[in-house]
Amino acid sequence: MMTYADLEREIDRGTRPELLRRWVLDVLDDVAAGRRPLRAVRHPLGFTCLPVDRAGPDGICVHAWPAEPPPVQTTTSTMHSHSWDLLSHVLHGSVRNELIEVIDAPAAPAWRVYEVRSRADVDEMAATDRLVTAATATVETHSAGDSYALRAGGFHTSEVDPGRPAVTVALGRTTPGGCDLSLGAVHGRSHRVRRDRCGAAETARMAREIARLVARG
Repeated sequence: MMTYADLEREIDRGTRPELLRRWVLDVLDDVAAGRRPLRAVRHPLGFTCLPVDRAGPDGICVHAWPAEPPPVQTTTSTMHSHSWDLLSHVLHGSVRNELIEVIDAPAAPAWRVYEVRSRADVDEMAATDRLVTAATATVETHSAGDSYALRAGGFHTSEVDPGRPAVTVALGRTTPGGCDLSLGAVHGRSHRVRRDRCGAAETARMAREIARLVARG
């Protein structure tokens, strides 16, 4: 079992991508066979998350965007920022990140900032007093074999092209005092959203499907 530090080192070096691929395939095989008791989560932003290790401040996940993702059902928007630094390696397909410049604009806002407070499978979307505008600053596309990093607090969107699935292994390191944020309606209110956690059989089926993509590279 590779640790967070092992994976971080291999992604940073970029010299042995097949080692990362083999490790992910072993994890997916364990999930499909029921040897690793995790449950897949359908994220509101359109991808599936397999939480491989979420026990401490450092988290390891496998993220998969299906070829035909369901419509994104966010109650705010797809523009968001993490409370953790993200380091990700693309194992299949391509992921497009739009980096968003957010500017305080209390007099003429386009968006309100919502704080996302996650507890188990429930996200509390807490409307804050911060009013802003937002515009795309940079667009980055990363394909299989590429790695990328997103800093904590940086607003962005992450998407794939229709009909083109993608898989990444994602490392997250929590930053002290940080919080997850999302941009939503100016006149919206605080509310709660429940994430869809899959059962054992469906998780195993997803793991097998994701493994086929990873094996193709």
